[in-house]
Amino acid sequence: MRLLTNSKIALSVIVFLAWSCRHKKDITKKIENVKKDNVIKNTDSNPLKEKLGLSNKEIRDSKLFKFINDWYGVPYKYGGCTKTGVYCSCFTNNLFEAVYGRKTPRTAGDIYKECEKVNMEKIKQGDLLFFKTNGNSISHVGVYLKNNKFVHASTSKGVMINDLEEAYYKKYFYSAGRLKHTS
Repeated sequence: MRLLTNSKIALSVIVFLAWSCRHKKDITKKIENVKKDNVIKNTDSNPLKEKLGLSNKEIRDSKLFKFINDWYGVPYKYGGCTKTGVYCSCFTNNLFEAVYGRKTPRTAGDIYKECEKVNMEKIKQGDLLFFKTNGNSISHVGVYLKNNKFVHASTSKGVMINDLEEAYYKKYFYSAGRLKHTS
């Protein structure tokens, strides 16, 4: 009789733990889905809305801003090219391929060689910004958005939006360019 009671208790504990774990897993999935869905829908904390003054509709309806929203916050990884870690030139290539249907060369310096120089008074959304952060050669690239803002994969915070007037970027900015049209 005592063995039977211990078996029932043990079975009850196992059933309870199994149910608890499954329940916790379901709640975790629901929370992750809500977070994922709110990246674009959340009106208070969307980085594109905050940094660029865009409406939620503008973000949802723009291929460029949807792409940026999807990659925003991806960590920096030297030579990386995925959402687990991305390098500035590969982020730029991924953006250009997804948004504009064009490939770019692999390095910031090589991308620069494929561009026409653009005067800052004539810069447009989608133009490229080049920086010399490591001496005399081009070592960083970003994509111009609007109002002096650009998106890039920074070494400190990954994919993010910054302003060209920020001291660091102002100091290292080299040139703006537009990819040449190929036939």
